[in-house]
Amino acid sequence: MKALLFLFAAVCGAAELRLGIIGTDTSHVVAFTRILNDPSNPDHVPGARVVAAYKGVGSPDLSYSHGRIEKFAAELESKFKVELVPDIPTLCRKVDGVLLESVDGRVHLKQAKEVFAAGKPVFIDKPLAASLEDAREIARLAERAGVPWFSASGNRFGSVAGMKFDDLKGALVWGPRDLEEHFPLDLSFYAIHSIEGLYTLMGTGCEEVRRIAGRDLDILIGRWKDGRIGTVHALGTGGSGAMVFRAKEVARSEPRKGGAYSGLVSEIVKFFQTRKAPVSPAETLEIFAFMDAAQRSKAANGQPMKLR
Repeated sequence: MKALLFLFAAVCGAAELRLGIIGTDTSHVVAFTRILNDPSNPDHVPGARVVAAYKGVGSPDLSYSHGRIEKFAAELESKFKVELVPDIPTLCRKVDGVLLESVDGRVHLKQAKEVFAAGKPVFIDKPLAASLEDAREIARLAERAGVPWFSASGNRFGSVAGMKFDDLKGALVWGPRDLEEHFPLDLSFYAIHSIEGLYTLMGTGCEEVRRIAGRDLDILIGRWKDGRIGTVHALGTGGSGAMVFRAKEVARSEPRKGGAYSGLVSEIVKFFQTRKAPVSPAETLEIFAFMDAAQRSKAANGQPMKLR
């Protein structure tokens, strides 16, 4: 019944959904709020509005976390009239859905538990977690609570979205690496963008991963059950893109059109309206199993590792 009410409101334009933010230590909170709350923005997505935010406490061992909380929180409050609240339960009482934005994936499980307890649908920004175990626990708790959720990189809804073909034989995706040594999965902080782009093209079904780690480049080679090969070049520097190998051609991604986050924010709003995730929990968990296998391969000097 609740899902039908959300859908009815979306179709009829009868209600603008109220969204709340957890964690103001990432620029995503300002970027997403601008797209949602500012109708004059060329990338404006209607249907939802950020009304409240819980700053969080940040992560003391991550300079890009604790040093940015107050700056982004102040911008939300002054520019977009977002109410700052003292804790997650208070936030959940004020909103229809939650954007879990804390930049540190290690805190997502703890924060998500409070959202699940309140029964609120939630988008969990990348990375879903910093370990395979935490990712699986988030999925388990959400299922037990009956709470819809999804996690995704904006890369999934960019140029690679138009490169999915039935005759795809393999794919190569590249993008920034920015390894985070504080995380059990060092690729999960930033290389997850490219890995998720690979899964957008290839789908699930990877069996094993080999990781060749270099000074300025990590190469991840995944072998799928049907024999296809998917490769990620995680770069120390450089841009991002993708190539797909079809039966009779090689196609390359085009430059992104529109803002960096408009496609993702549009999917987030649809998710809160319909309570149907655009990315399945199973696919998200396989992405983490892929990164887990890559981490074990790195520790074994590039030996192939099966997905757990």
